[in-house]
Amino acid sequence: MLSTKDYYKENGISEPVYNYCKDIQSSLLDRFAEIDETAEYNQLKVLSAMRKNHVSEAHFAPTTGYGYDDLGREALEKVYADVFHTEAALVRPVIQCGTHALSIALFGNLRPGDELLSPVGKPYDTLDDIIGINPTPGSLAEYGVKYRQVDLKEDFSFDYEGIKAALNDKTKLVTIQRSKGYATRPTFSVEQIGELIAFIKKCKPDVTVMVDNCYGEFVERIEPSDVGADMVVGSLIKNPGGGLAPVGGYIAGTKKCVDMASYRMTCPGLGGEIGPSLGLNRTFFEGFFLAPTVTASALKGAIFAANIYEKLGFPVIPNATEPRYDIIQAVTLGTPEGLCAFCEGIQAASPVDSHVTPEPWDMPGYNDQVIMAAGTFVSGASIELSADGPMREPYAVYFQGGLTWAHAKYGIMMSLERMYEKGLVKL
Repeated sequence: MLSTKDYYKENGISEPVYNYCKDIQSSLLDRFAEIDETAEYNQLKVLSAMRKNHVSEAHFAPTTGYGYDDLGREALEKVYADVFHTEAALVRPVIQCGTHALSIALFGNLRPGDELLSPVGKPYDTLDDIIGINPTPGSLAEYGVKYRQVDLKEDFSFDYEGIKAALNDKTKLVTIQRSKGYATRPTFSVEQIGELIAFIKKCKPDVTVMVDNCYGEFVERIEPSDVGADMVVGSLIKNPGGGLAPVGGYIAGTKKCVDMASYRMTCPGLGGEIGPSLGLNRTFFEGFFLAPTVTASALKGAIFAANIYEKLGFPVIPNATEPRYDIIQAVTLGTPEGLCAFCEGIQAASPVDSHVTPEPWDMPGYNDQVIMAAGTFVSGASIELSADGPMREPYAVYFQGGLTWAHAKYGIMMSLERMYEKGLVKL
């Protein structure tokens, strides 16, 4: 029988890479134990919500057509609302991705003449067209919604004076992006977000605060909805889908905000009362149940990557020892060759399309060419092993996911193997 080391060798990992990574892993056992404790807490939180709402096999039955009286859909949304401690939630397969969920929430809760404010700088690239930062047919700007932003300070702290000055009578909604997106800034902790929300609400009590929660669910023991957010929004092919959801997104928050979003999701007067589950309820329930432990695996992979690449001299965000507030690990590789080599390694380590070489391309919704490695069971699922980055300076790669720690580990090792083979690192 092959040893584990020999099995890695058969699967493309050289001895120098194996030995280097083994030493790194042995130094991380205490941090991994902390992650497992958080996963245990969040697992109990999800389990408690499922037990409270009497989830049963009847809730897995499919519905079609209008989807009236879809018992599973209704129970699932109550479970999400209980876990996020909100009044209501939408959890639907008709929501195609996180960007779509954010769009529904924004269009549902903004009206012509309103103003949208981002107090954390420019949001993720895919929102440029939605907001109208890029002139786009159907954007919020075309409907008369104004946008302004307050950039972070040089140390990435909030510019409270600038935020106070930016808030005005027309400011209807404030959007806070928790994760870094394609920026090399730290991800915000829930505690930091809570402090920002408290300041904003003190300045303007009637403003609605929405948090883009993508990549952050179950990383901590609390969510932004626990610290004052009126809406939290995310994608089911990221953390909360647990790797099983084939599509979908969620919006959890106050009943008023969720209702308004539902009228954009379907149409006024119908809202969340319609929408068949099409047989996906079981998958959505099971994925949400697994999400805390799947997220823990992804976090271990991110920490492993940070320690490996920081020791080799690459700038990493978060660094090797910082607390984690999302599953994304940014590594600044400095060259297009390094970015491509890293992604090639992730793709080669994938269970699907491992024989394919990723290439930069004009990905819809992005301003630059993007290279993306995602040999995933669900197309583009960021909770599965994946890495991507825009082909622009500083050529940073954004690694995330891993349904199991063992797979996340192998993916990072293979990324290093490709860098090593191409002479981009020395071990």
